[in-house]
Amino acid sequence: MKIVKILNNNVVVILDERQREQVVMGRGLGFQKRPGDFLDGARIEKVFALQNDRLVAHLAELLNQIPPEVMIACDRIIERARASLGPLQENLYITLTDHCHFAIERQRQGLALRNVLLWEIKRIYPKEFRLGLEALEIIEKRLGVTLAEDEAGFIALHLVTGQLKNEMPEVLHITRVMQEILQLVKYQMRMEYDEETISYQRFVTHLKFFAQRMLNRSAVVDDDVTLHAAVQENYPQAWSCALKIGEHLVQRYRCELTGEEVMFLAIHIERVRKESRKTGIH
Repeated sequence: MKIVKILNNNVVVILDERQREQVVMGRGLGFQKRPGDFLDGARIEKVFALQNDRLVAHLAELLNQIPPEVMIACDRIIERARASLGPLQENLYITLTDHCHFAIERQRQGLALRNVLLWEIKRIYPKEFRLGLEALEIIEKRLGVTLAEDEAGFIALHLVTGQLKNEMPEVLHITRVMQEILQLVKYQMRMEYDEETISYQRFVTHLKFFAQRMLNRSAVVDDDVTLHAAVQENYPQAWSCALKIGEHLVQRYRCELTGEEVMFLAIHIERVRKESRKTGIH
């Protein structure tokens, strides 16, 4: 592997066997080296084999500005997230590392930020939030910095972004839409969610991708009106609730639901209703 650029003593950019630039990390990798020198592969601790050249350049720039131990800690966080969530977008290396570095610096300066969406994040993205809490443990153990629970929420949103292929402002919008729908269903069906049930977790997952499609104006279309009619007949309350959601989305976001989307919402609402706790809401 030939060195293309030396970022610091521990991080260099190399050309791999396919002549693609990759960022590699290891203690003392760049010490007394020059571009064009060959690298001892045995000293490499981590290879960031990104497929996008633009991301490689961004990562190299970022690693030239932050301590390598922060990058290593974030790499551990992403590895744990991938094991739990599945494939994540490559740009998570840049966005999450940049955020964590900034959060650590703010904490050291006594400038911690409050996460106004923390309550919603806990409810809507429980798996990602748990990973956010684990991320705080990794940061404390490896870097000796204790971050507030608010940061677990911010990290969770980055993990959601990594799954949805959306930018952070869009994820915040998706979160708001999901929260509005959850509140509307709760009120219309006069129930309290049992957030531990599979039906609730499936509903939240459905809403996550439903809100993303709504944001991107990519509706699900199906002409099977027979199936729609069967769902409407068997789940009249849930169907009515789904129509109310449709009215809300038209008024607030000018987004009209297809019959297929109403049907899927009704099915999920019915499943949640069966496992919910009734309330006295009127």
